[in-house]
Amino acid sequence: MDSSVLSLRIDADLHDRLRERAAKRGMSVQDYVVRTLIRDDFDERFKTAVDETEKFYGAA
Repeated sequence: MDSSVLSLRIDADLHDRLRERAAKRGMSVQDYVVRTLIRDDFDERFKTAVDETEKFYGAA
């Protein structure tokens, strides 16, 4: 699996909130952010698939 580097500049308050949320899950901030992005991407792709299915079969 290829990977790329993404660098973000965020304010200290946001970083603190992310660190707290990540710590509750036993994760690093980096892992927490990546998992959040993956989940959001999945949600968007899933919604698109549902919308396309509804178009194909007709909305109920």
